[in-house]
Amino acid sequence: MTLPAAPPSTTHDEPPTALMTDLTPATDIYRQRRARVLDALRAAGGGVAIVPTAPEVLRNRDADYPYRHDSYFYYLTGFTEPEAMLVLDASARQDEPAAILFCRAKNAERETWEGFRFGPEGAREAFGFDAAFAFDEIDAQLPRIIADKPALHYALGASEQFDGKVRQWLDAVRMQGRSGVLAPSAVHDLLPLLDEMRLVKDDHELAIMRRAAAISAQAHRRAMAACRPGVREYELEAELLYIFRKHGAQAPAYGSIVAAGANACVLHYPAGNAVAQDGDLILIDAACELDGYASDITRTFPASGRFTPAQRELYDIVLAAQQAAIDATKAGANFDAPHQAAVRVLAQGLLDTGILNRDLFAGVDEVIEERAYARFYMHRTGHWLGMDVHDAGDYRERGAPADETGALPWRTLKPGMTLTIEPGLYIRAADDVPEKYWNIGIRIEDDAIVTATGCELMTRDVPVDADEIEALMQQAQPAQKAGVA
Repeated sequence: MTLPAAPPSTTHDEPPTALMTDLTPATDIYRQRRARVLDALRAAGGGVAIVPTAPEVLRNRDADYPYRHDSYFYYLTGFTEPEAMLVLDASARQDEPAAILFCRAKNAERETWEGFRFGPEGAREAFGFDAAFAFDEIDAQLPRIIADKPALHYALGASEQFDGKVRQWLDAVRMQGRSGVLAPSAVHDLLPLLDEMRLVKDDHELAIMRRAAAISAQAHRRAMAACRPGVREYELEAELLYIFRKHGAQAPAYGSIVAAGANACVLHYPAGNAVAQDGDLILIDAACELDGYASDITRTFPASGRFTPAQRELYDIVLAAQQAAIDATKAGANFDAPHQAAVRVLAQGLLDTGILNRDLFAGVDEVIEERAYARFYMHRTGHWLGMDVHDAGDYRERGAPADETGALPWRTLKPGMTLTIEPGLYIRAADDVPEKYWNIGIRIEDDAIVTATGCELMTRDVPVDADEIEALMQQAQPAQKAGVA
């Protein structure tokens, strides 16, 4: 979560009381995660793991982009300040610290400008680390910590700059070789271990994700209610952002997609200034991030509040495809099963509507085999969701035997995994497509938690049924007219 500003103080020695109250229940969770990593590293022979947070990024001149921590770092620490790094020493002796934080030192002057800093001692106490040092001591401390350790573990190749820092620390140890000090002899990628941990969410994570989903669903309802012919895309985006912040979300989880008319056929179209016309569909793919966790919702609805017959026909096909994918999302199924279920419904719908020429295909199986549907449905039906909107974790079983094509088997879904379910159809104008379907883009997306018997949809506080969408929008029209008057 974003740390609130400190109360007025001349010493800046104490964090806000409310902040400490919020942190206390989660401290043990982060400590337990660090312990799991340490246990795994000890089982693999020991060594030192290094997890930096994200750097601050300059936007222009002397203005930075809003800061957002690194997800791996936050997952293990709960710490959101910039200029911080976690070190986990799986080879530490019993009397040595195993979980070490580097963070910004207390600085009364900078805190006057930028707000409260925990400082090393405050962070150690608040977040349960064994030891903590000032960030500017890293170059002095890291060579000492990694000396005579068997291995280093970090995100290999994720950052050229950080790779360079690691080489610098290794070189500092190697320079002591004549004194009998040894540098780590192996370097391993830490991310596969962390990805496996992040893939299955605990109750703490799911509670935050449900709340983020509820806020995002409310924002979509507000955007539907505010929509009318003549509204601009950015006006609808403003409705979303208002609800996100009003209910405590720190930021959008990703750049909001608000697309009117033909713009909906552009998959990652950013909210622009196009005016919604009577007869347009509006596609909104937008959601908030709350306390480090993303939600992800897409809804498609008519600007006028009423679907045209052609729009309703395609909408119901996409909705049926989503329901087929939902039915296929359960523990024991593989990750690809929801996608294949959705593709079959969409492919049949493309044949039934004549968007795909029925004379060219023997049936839906041939459409799927030839991937003829991909012209109108070119993305997959879902992705992992969590701290990142496209969250960590392999989609195939790492280390399993490959099939005859060389592909690894798809990952088996387990309870606690979280993913999106988001089929769509995007029909651009073309001579071989019936004109009534031209420039219709539809996507319907919900967030799901895999359960033993199926899945829980977190985002159904905003309707998906076409009749319910129309009812919500029609109900809002008197208030719109009153506002205009």
